[in-house]
Formats: sequence, C-alpha cells, structure tokens
Amino acid sequence: MAQLIKIYEDNPNQKELERIVKAMRAGALVIYPTDTVYGLGCDITNKPALEKIARIKGVKLEKANFSFICEDLSNLSDYVSQIDSHTFKILKRNLPGPYTFILPGNNNLPTFFKKKKTVGIRVPDNNIAIELVKLLGNPIISTSIKDEDEVVEYTTDPSLIAEKWDNLVDYVIDGGYGGNIGSTIVDLTEDEPIIIREGKGSIDL
Repeated sequence: MAQLIKIYEDNPNQKELERIVKAMRAGALVIYPTDTVYGLGCDITNKPALEKIARIKGVKLEKANFSFICEDLSNLSDYVSQIDSHTFKILKRNLPGPYTFILPGNNNLPTFFKKKKTVGIRVPDNNIAIELVKLLGNPIISTSIKDEDEVVEYTTDPSLIAEKWDNLVDYVIDGGYGGNIGSTIVDLTEDEPIIIREGKGSIDL
C-alpha cells in the first residue's frame, strides 16, 4: 500500500525525504513532483526496482527510454560521452528546467543500460525532486505517469495518484497539484538540436 506524504516544495521536510531515500536504496518505487508532471522513479543502482518500473510500463528494461533525473550538470560525465562547448552551453542555459535532453551515453552506464547509445538527462526545477537526488547520491531513473483518460493525459491531483497507484508503488509525495504538460524532449546528439516532443519548455533554444 502506497504511503501518501505531504512535502512542501519551498521547505522540504528533510526527515521525511531521508526516510523515502532509505526506502529507495532498498528498492522502493516513488511517485514524486517535478516542474512538469508527476514522475515515477527509483534508485538507478537498484536493478529489481528498475525491473518493476519496466514491468509497470510494459517494456523490457534494456529497451526502456527512462530519464536520468540529476541534481545538476556536475555528474554529467558519469553517464554522458564528451560533449562540445556549444551543447554544454545549451544545457547550462536551460537547466534546471522543463526539458529532457537526449545525449550520447558512455561506457559507465549501469550494466542494464549498456546497450543504449543515448541517455535522457533531466534536471527539474523542483526542490523536492532535486533534494531526493541529492540525498540519494546518484540519479533517479524516472518516467512520467500517464492516465488512461483520453482527455487528461496526466493525473495532477496527488491524492488521486495515490489511489490509482496504491498497489504498485511504495510512496507518493504530495508536493501540490502537478502540471499536465510533459517536458520538451530535445535530441542533442546531432549537429543541431532536434525537437522530439514539444512540451512545457520553450523550443526557442
């Protein structure tokens, strides 16, 4: 049964976050707020948790296009091949923000992602998400939580999210109503940025 925990973005409760992070290290799945829609995430180093998320999404883990939620750009070289200064300037100018940037992956990717040539990097402009990653000490693997409703693509009310995902996740962080527009996805692996999906982030990069 999922625990619904209220956390305020402007002053996140460290004790509650530490409790959630401890559970994540042990394999817990968490739904948490970002600067766009609510995300479903887990510790990037916990394979059973990653496999659970892949099963929920109906994909094979090695083929899943999950985002890496990072605290900032300082650990980029842990997972991303060397990028040129033009690409780095685009990242620096737009992050934290409502973007997912597709970048070339390197050989340090966790074993289960070794076959992937690219990685989606997110640095959301949301204190709760950033504090979670900071306390965890490594990225969160994340995916948006979709709604079956054809009109409303994303559920925005945390209590409804907790109700719907009750038997699938361990924690739902109530950080207030979420957005219903996903991140703008930009491929930076070519010479020029390619917009894969227009979302909340401006495409005027």
